[in-house]
Amino acid sequence: MSKLIMDIESWNSDWGKLNESNMRKRLEDEGFSVITYTYSSGTYFSEHSHTVDKKDTVLSGKFKMTALGKEFILGPGDMLLVPAGTIHTAEVIGDDPVISLDATKY
Repeated sequence: MSKLIMDIESWNSDWGKLNESNMRKRLEDEGFSVITYTYSSGTYFSEHSHTVDKKDTVLSGKFKMTALGKEFILGPGDMLLVPAGTIHTAEVIGDDPVISLDATKY
């Protein structure tokens, strides 16, 4: 059995300027369906999992995610692949809302 590894991927300037359009294109080119969400300060998602692979991305603000006994802090341009079935939590940290592109691969 292989060990599941989750790491933050950061926006690469070779992909162009960090903005919603470029991030969406990057995710869609990887085969994801994308929806944009805005989460207010204090938003918290308790432990849950998904039946499909998801990539959580941040355009602005800060998101704290926990999974596999690790804590991940995502800021602008950061992306985290959450494999199907992975139990995780997420919360907005700080006073600023998070603008996130929620990417799902069916």
